Amino acid sequence: MKKDSRMPASFAVLRPLAAATLLLGLSACASTTLQPLSSAEVQQTVSEDKQALSKDLEPLAGELTLDDAIARAIKYNAERRVRLMEEAVAAGQFELGNFDMLPRLVASAGYRDRDSDLISRSKDSVTGAPSLANPSISSSRSAFTSELGFSWSLLDFGQSYYAAKQNADRVLIAAERRRKALHNLVQDVRTAYWRVVAAEKLNGAIRLTIKEAEEALTDARKTEEEKLKSPLEPLRYQRQLLENLRMLELVEQELSTARIELAGLTQLPIMQVRNVVEPDSTVSTVWLETPAEQMETYALQQNPDLRESIYNARIAQQETRRAMLKLFPGLSFNYAVKNSNDSFLINQTWQETGVQVSFNLLGFLSVPAQRQLAQAGVTLADQKRMATQMAVISQVNIARLQYANAAAQYYRADAIANVDKRLADHINNQVLAERQTKLDRVSQQTSFILSTLRRYQALSNAQAAGSRLQASLGLELPLDDNRQTSLADLKAQVGKALAAWEQGKLPAVSTP
Repeated sequence: MKKDSRMPASFAVLRPLAAATLLLGLSACASTTLQPLSSAEVQQTVSEDKQALSKDLEPLAGELTLDDAIARAIKYNAERRVRLMEEAVAAGQFELGNFDMLPRLVASAGYRDRDSDLISRSKDSVTGAPSLANPSISSSRSAFTSELGFSWSLLDFGQSYYAAKQNADRVLIAAERRRKALHNLVQDVRTAYWRVVAAEKLNGAIRLTIKEAEEALTDARKTEEEKLKSPLEPLRYQRQLLENLRMLELVEQELSTARIELAGLTQLPIMQVRNVVEPDSTVSTVWLETPAEQMETYALQQNPDLRESIYNARIAQQETRRAMLKLFPGLSFNYAVKNSNDSFLINQTWQETGVQVSFNLLGFLSVPAQRQLAQAGVTLADQKRMATQMAVISQVNIARLQYANAAAQYYRADAIANVDKRLADHINNQVLAERQTKLDRVSQQTSFILSTLRRYQALSNAQAAGSRLQASLGLELPLDDNRQTSLADLKAQVGKALAAWEQGKLPAVSTP
């Protein structure tokens, strides 16, 4: 046989060496090393995150109201943005999963090359003797191929169908989690806002009383040093002043973090969370007139935790169907248009059609185990749903009782604060008339500050208890979740929602 004149012998030897060298080079490039973060990278990331968080933030003009604080938290809070993005990702997965139900349409192209011809011999099928014909070549050394294929599998379609239904329920679960996050956010903002109101209301009085107590303490120490009185009297005097100072400093420390908390929730600079407006400080008890059974009925239909557990139960049921679907035969249809420039082919373009049925016979052995596992998953989801239902009923009743107790504590704290205010005024007048000492005024002023603090604390607790009751009931705030909604419109919606809450009326629900 003559040597192929198209390819030198040296090139035939070097070609596999070149291919091996190329593969080794690519493998070396694919190796990775440890790359710890540098200070510049961390600083750049932090700077970019700060710019992203502060992007499109509307500056605070004037005083900060409760409606404005809640609206800013809903629009700009970072954790709420995360919940919105989680819902968007779940919706994207649902949309992407729908495409899995479509048939596959694949276009492919390739190239092959040999260093020698594909030569074959033949032999007689009866005698087994070699055929007298010369060895034949049936394929060219190199050829380009292309294919456009269409395939559809009934089993894959069923799997994708149930997966899409599960993804749809996951979108709804993300929406319920967003609702729950919104309830918690409103609760945190209302609590932090009233703490800031208390800080604004008491800071001036606290500092003035501390200053007066420090002056009285200095006078008492001078009296002790001069020994003008019995040693016990100045010491008792100092002990009472120091105790009052300790309580005042504790109050100041407790209120010092309120602005930071509210600033973090509303994405406002800390220095701007100062001039806050104190809303109407009454606590409505209209909700306590609603029967507990009516609240339970509403919560069982609207509570986000319970609705999420129902969606999870549906996902478990769909997973059971997906597992059982694997036991059915696989039926697939294929159609392709192919092309090759192989010179030995008479028909270089042709079409192929096929139908294939496959069935895993040994799969029957796992049918009982798969069925039992699937049923266990459904039973577990049902038990979780029922446990969540009982927890929601308990949560509603506990929240209702806590709201009633918080309202009672507020009214009691408000009465005590009013009495302490009148006592402080009387003692202040008597001090001016030199009928009482500075210690009496400092003590009474401290008592008034503490009672006022307890009043605001009780008011904050009542607001928080109201938010917990609202979250337990699953009351949906009629807010527009569109990120393009202006802050002014969102503020107006928050005001209407809070006004509707104060009316204490549950929306109508259908009962089975």
